[in-house]
Amino acid sequence: MDFTPIQLAPALKDYLWGGRRLITDFNIKTDLDKVAESWMLSTHPDGESIVISGKFAGKTLSEYISENGSECLGSNAAAFDFFPVLIKLIDAKDSLSIQVHPNDEYALRVEGEYGKTEVWYIADCEPDAYLYYGLNCKVTKEEFISRIESNTLLEILNKVPVHKGDVFFIPSGTIHAICAGILICEIQQNSNTTYRVYDYDRRGKDGKPRELHIEKAAEVSDLFPAPAQEKLPENMIARCKYFTAERVKCSGKLTVRTDEYCFRSLVILDGGGTLEMNNTVLELQKGDSVFIPAQNSTINLIGEMEGIISYV
Repeated sequence: MDFTPIQLAPALKDYLWGGRRLITDFNIKTDLDKVAESWMLSTHPDGESIVISGKFAGKTLSEYISENGSECLGSNAAAFDFFPVLIKLIDAKDSLSIQVHPNDEYALRVEGEYGKTEVWYIADCEPDAYLYYGLNCKVTKEEFISRIESNTLLEILNKVPVHKGDVFFIPSGTIHAICAGILICEIQQNSNTTYRVYDYDRRGKDGKPRELHIEKAAEVSDLFPAPAQEKLPENMIARCKYFTAERVKCSGKLTVRTDEYCFRSLVILDGGGTLEMNNTVLELQKGDSVFIPAQNSTINLIGEMEGIISYV
């Protein structure tokens, strides 16, 4: 097994609501006019990360894992029968649709892949930006469907103002939407199953209204107010059975322990510098993604940078 940390190039999505900040501010290289989502760590067939450093350069992350074996993922990750996480940067120039994700049981039965619990870290946002998180009252399934059809759904959604550095944990079943002017880092289960509940009567690239998934959404949605966000230790973004994510801030030098229990993913959200580990040095800047194989060792970050380290 090769224990060397590797740098990844993301898979990119140019959905209609995206902007250009991932290109102009986060150094994402592309010929696309806009980038809505940059899949920083992904083995999902809808978009795989590509290794761009070391002897595995040019291979997909799945190919890298296949050649190095499950040992590079660690014993915690090996407990999953799939690569456990998908990490994205999302630039919402315009609002995303109101949507919901199913839980594991429903998604496996109906869609053939796992459900989707996720966490949002607000990397930046415009003044007065807001998002939708759950409902503001309890409703029946019949009222939920009626409000979608009568264009009054927004009246029962929990509208929350956001600020840079805020965190929102979104369990499967929670109705939600990232709204205009927000840039987030999302850590989620490795799934791409999304049910679009409401889309402001918006048209797709073909000029037709985008497909809604009302019946499925009504089956999987929690039709009551979402619980308050859990209070976590300082610098902890999320801690659940699917993933853990922590803020990291380096001013000069920061040493981070790794272990054999799980790989680490590092996404740089601001600044830059170098990562040193096992005689390997990687130059880092805002928008970079690094995969560190599971091992008992240390990572040395040198420079001025902020980011998120994720693991399971």
